[in-house]
Amino acid sequence: MQRTFTIAIGSDHGGFDLKQQLISWLSSLGHNVRDCGTFDKASTDYPIHAYAVARLVALRDCEVGIAIDGAGIGSAMAANKVKGVRAAALYNEALARNSREHNGANLLTLGAGQTNLHQAKAIIAAFLASDCTEDRHRRRVAMIAQIESGQFRPGPAPEPAAAPVGLKEVRVDLSAEDAQRVTQRVRQILAQSGLAPTGALSAGLAPDQVARFIDHTLLKPDAAIQDIEKLVSEAREYGFYSVCVNSCYARQTKNLLRGSDVKLCCVVGFPLGAVSAEVKALETRKAIREGADEIDMVINVGAMKSGQFDLVLEDIRAVVDACKERRRVCKVILETALLTDEEKVRACQLSMQAGADFVKTSTGFSSGGATAHDIALMSSIVAPRKLGVKASGGVRTYSDAMRMIEAGATRIGASSSTAIVDEARALAEGREYIPKTKAKGAY
Repeated sequence: MQRTFTIAIGSDHGGFDLKQQLISWLSSLGHNVRDCGTFDKASTDYPIHAYAVARLVALRDCEVGIAIDGAGIGSAMAANKVKGVRAAALYNEALARNSREHNGANLLTLGAGQTNLHQAKAIIAAFLASDCTEDRHRRRVAMIAQIESGQFRPGPAPEPAAAPVGLKEVRVDLSAEDAQRVTQRVRQILAQSGLAPTGALSAGLAPDQVARFIDHTLLKPDAAIQDIEKLVSEAREYGFYSVCVNSCYARQTKNLLRGSDVKLCCVVGFPLGAVSAEVKALETRKAIREGADEIDMVINVGAMKSGQFDLVLEDIRAVVDACKERRRVCKVILETALLTDEEKVRACQLSMQAGADFVKTSTGFSSGGATAHDIALMSSIVAPRKLGVKASGGVRTYSDAMRMIEAGATRIGASSSTAIVDEARALAEGREYIPKTKAKGAY
């Protein structure tokens, strides 16, 4: 399946004809193209249009930028002055692949006086088909960002953050450094929610604080619209981060959430993950059109177990790309109960490579749910890349939730959400908590 991009393109008067031809070609391939000018052949200055392209890339409104002038050099110089942009002046396919794979280029420049339409198409095609996936190259790209921000300190190169890990090398216990990082992440989440930063995690979280970690979830197959209405009402009352529902309820749920700050999360390829990447991407786009803020997709577990990692990567990337088109969050459900530790590590690495925002343990419909072991393992792999970790399946009590957060979870998926917060309230008020009967078929 051909990956599609949102592409910003601009040129001066010398590159106008080539730009217009490339816009038609890129649009015919299904790419979303943003024209940054110039819009006629009147004389203009290349930095104006190179900057317009670079700004859209830096703001992440567009994934890729193309700037064209007579030689391609001036536009590259101008674009590279914009923070977050890595522009490469390209003259052949080999340089296009190299600029992406080795340097993480997100903007290419072309010289209309040096490159004809056929060559330009080949260069762009090679650029779009490549990506920076090797850890040693990603580490070097990170150094470029450090230089840009004035934080670069030359010294021995660190080990890759997510190098392939064997079973015996897997970390499952949080080190002191990891524990400090988790605490800092918890504080950040709370601060973003407008809540006072918490103290030591071991002391627990206040009821309103723990609520902001929770995706209030209803995924049972016999859920009716009145159940969705109850779910939304509870989310509003308790202040949960989001509600999580099957995608068929996206439009109705979004309407019920109107006027609140509770987000809408929809599951895709749920619960087996055993549909094609194209179908998952289609379901994702429909859910987003109907109001979804976040997508939780289930990987192709069978392909993962079979060692078909290219297929799994394509599967995840199809959904990630659909989310990025509308700047939505993508979480990848690994179904950890069915994977070995080595497979969990590899699934986390593939999720990072595909550009996901979170990794998530479980659907809640398999043979097991979230464990502190899996959360610590997943956190140790993805945290250096700043991905979130969602614990889901079997998180039913406040102590369950705290155990997951202490292990590294930055989000909790639960259908027992109200019970979790009610228990936290009872503890905060120094009274005994008496749990209600758990609903049949809960998450």
